[in-house]
Parts: sequence; C-alpha cells; structure tokens
Amino acid sequence: MMKLTRKRAKELYEVLEEERERIREKNKEGKNQYPYQEWERQRKEIVERLRKLPELVKEAASQLEIKRPSRGRDPKLSPAQKTMLFLFARLSQKSNRDMEAMIALLGPVFDVEVSYKTVERTYSDEEVKLVLHNLFLLLLEEKGVSGDCSGDGTGYSLQTGKHYRSEGKKHGDKYRHVFRFADQETGMYVAYGYSNKSEKEAFRKALAFLKEHEIPFHKVRLDKYYSNKKNIRELGRDVEVTVLPKKNLSNFGHEWHQILNRANEDPYSFMKDYFKRELSEAYFGADKERFGRKIPQRREDRREVADFGTTILHNLFSIRVVPT
Repeated sequence: MMKLTRKRAKELYEVLEEERERIREKNKEGKNQYPYQEWERQRKEIVERLRKLPELVKEAASQLEIKRPSRGRDPKLSPAQKTMLFLFARLSQKSNRDMEAMIALLGPVFDVEVSYKTVERTYSDEEVKLVLHNLFLLLLEEKGVSGDCSGDGTGYSLQTGKHYRSEGKKHGDKYRHVFRFADQETGMYVAYGYSNKSEKEAFRKALAFLKEHEIPFHKVRLDKYYSNKKNIRELGRDVEVTVLPKKNLSNFGHEWHQILNRANEDPYSFMKDYFKRELSEAYFGADKERFGRKIPQRREDRREVADFGTTILHNLFSIRVVPT
C-alpha cells in the first residue's frame, strides 16, 4: 500500500484523467459490438413479465392486512385494482381526465366506472402505496440481483419544458430530487430515494432503503458529487466504492486511502470499472423519455408516489445486455 501525499494524489489524478480519455476512445470504436439478438430475446421476456403483472399485483396486495369499519359501503376498487389503475395511469402519461375517457373504453378490465378523481386519489391511497412497496420487492426477488451497483441522482421538473441538467442546481424549488441504485447485472433499480430538498437527502433515503430491506449491496460506482469522506463512510465498510477524487483532494482519511490504492495498482482497470456508472445516467435518460420528465401532481405526497411508479415501471421494462 503506497503512502499518500498531496503530490502523489495529484499525479494519480492526472493518470486517471488520461485513462478516462483512452477508454472513451475505445468505447467509440466498439459501438458496433452490441448483441442485438440477445436484446430481442430479453425483450420477449418483458412481454411475459407484463402478462404476469396482474398476478404479481394480486400477490403483493394479498400480503396486506386490511381492517375496514363494519359500517359503510365497500370500496369500488380492491387494492390490486387501484394499483393496476395507478400503474396504467403512470405508463400512459395522460391527464386524469384523459385517463377517465380511456378507462370508459376499458371498463370491463376494472368492472366499475372510474372518474378522474378516482385516478388522482390512487396517488395518495395508503393501500396503493403498500401494494407498490410489496410489488417492488417481489420484482427484485423474482429477478434476483447481484449487489454490484451504480448510483446516481437526477431531478424531475414541476413545469413543462424545464431541464434539470441546465438549471436544477440554480432553481431547486422547481424540481424534485431522485436517487436510485441500479444493479449492474440485471439492470433493475434496487433502491430509490425522493426529496423535495436536495439530491443528497434522496441519496441517504435510498441507502436507508437498501439497509432496511437487506438488499444485496457490496459494490457501487458514484459521481464525484458523492466523493466526500462522509458519503463514502455512510455506504459502509463492507461496500467497495469506485469514485473519482476531486482535483484538490488533500484530506485523505481511511476511506480515500483504500480507493486511491486500488486506483494506483491498475489505473486503467479502475477507470474501466468507474465507467460502468454510466448505466445509471443512461437509465435516467431512457426513463424520462418513456415515462415523462415532469411530475404534474400538486400534492407533495402524490409527487413522491408518482416517482416511485416510474421506478417500478423501469423494473418491469428493464433489459440489461452487456456489450461484448
């Protein structure tokens, strides 16, 4: 293990930057090596997964213990039906009134008349939240995850035509912050966090979710934004962290000694591993294109559930094929 000094850390930083450019050039050359036949095979598996969705939702709903008052009318929709309605609304990206019209055409599916108010209420329905939570864990259990992850944060606009990358840091009140950990092997999101305050708070919520549910997690790649000692320490001693140092790194500590020594042993392999972090960025872009860039709900609790819906839809449609 090398003895770290500011001079050596600076030299290592320059080496890593050189390897970064080298890998970028090699990646450009290898773009024609994507295994499309394997992608097509897995795409068919998604169709099967979607066909099984109603049964999975019923299983997730069956895990609830619901105590209702003996008096009063029974609810029009069961927890499973309300959850399917919610997922259908999130996938369609239609307004509640447009959804009302669509469901009028699909009435036999839900076997009940549904108004736009019913659709909106699913976003704050406690039973729907619990079923979604159970469904998320069921999907992970069914697929199986490796514990080898990447992690990143992004923001969703509350207004049409706004982009988080260009103004998210300046106008944070116009965005809601999201952090998700993605499994490198399966492409599934294994944990999520939402915050109306900061990306770091969303990061800590996602990390707490991992620990609370004992989801496999032993390796992660992160952006420089999470390169401070406190964030690395929060991940835990048993987690191998791949993150780049900031250019002015001077206070190393135990956490950075381990990371920089791994980088020093084989800078190219370290950077090659770091580039796997781009999986998270690619997924954020794809999710926003498919499921929307904006959160239209007005109530904060409904905004959080809307984002959780995006996380679940990603896992339902997830395809992970590693290029050769």
